[in-house]
Amino acid sequence: MTRLANHESMIEVLRFGAELSVTGELNVHTVADVRVALAQAIDSGIGDLVVHLGDAEIGDATGLGVIVGAHHRAQRAGRRLVLADASMRLERLMRATGLHRVIPLSVQRLPQPAILPA
Repeated sequence: MTRLANHESMIEVLRFGAELSVTGELNVHTVADVRVALAQAIDSGIGDLVVHLGDAEIGDATGLGVIVGAHHRAQRAGRRLVLADASMRLERLMRATGLHRVIPLSVQRLPQPAILPA
């Protein structure tokens, strides 16, 4: 697992070229690192690129723009960008902008540790 972190966000490579997790704020200060990680994943894999955003927050228009840019780059590469674990806020934003029609939202969740009853 590869991690890239700055003061506001972290990107984890879960499966090289196929699956990433982004946590923290996606805004004008953090999108450069996220854009680079997404581009590397798109260029180095095949098939769907799943991006887990359950612990990410779209802070401004540049955060949404990096997702749209990655979608276009994936299409040019013959791939598909799939957003997983999207927050309710991101889902509403995707629906309000019509992006839910072109960028798939998945209910796939990252595995959580089991909590056993006492």
